[in-house]
Amino acid sequence: MGTQTTTASGGVVVGQPAPDFELPDTHGTPVRLSGLRGAPVALVFFPFVFSGICTSELCELRDHLADFAARGVRLLAISTDAMFAQRAWAEAEGFGFDLLSDFWPHGAVSRAYGVLDEANGHALRGSVLLDADGVVRWSVVNPRGQARELAAYRAALAGLGE
Repeated sequence: MGTQTTTASGGVVVGQPAPDFELPDTHGTPVRLSGLRGAPVALVFFPFVFSGICTSELCELRDHLADFAARGVRLLAISTDAMFAQRAWAEAEGFGFDLLSDFWPHGAVSRAYGVLDEANGHALRGSVLLDADGVVRWSVVNPRGQARELAAYRAALAGLGE
């Protein structure tokens, strides 16, 4: 896993540093990726709050957050939705991880990671795992309508530090 070099739709490259960014969480507090160095981070891009597949995926991650915590991984979910919609959704679903709004400039971070659907203006289902130094160790982008599998996250988490 650590020696593999792949791209996520022309965005990030495994083995290379991830693009830095700063986005607001559901309360408007800025979260800067480079400020999280020292621990691994999982970025989970998703299309829309309150949608069926996105709700199912993020609830599954919520229910298995211990898998991430066991490896010391901070989970951040990112969409182009406004932070107010994200907050309502996070409260309704009881997520135990941060949701970040890539609303403005619209989709800039999603674009930098190669997961912005330019024609429709929303993030695709892309996931990126970074090591403690901010280097991309795994990435995947699923086709429209296809949920990501928990087993893929677990395999990526198991490969951290290899």
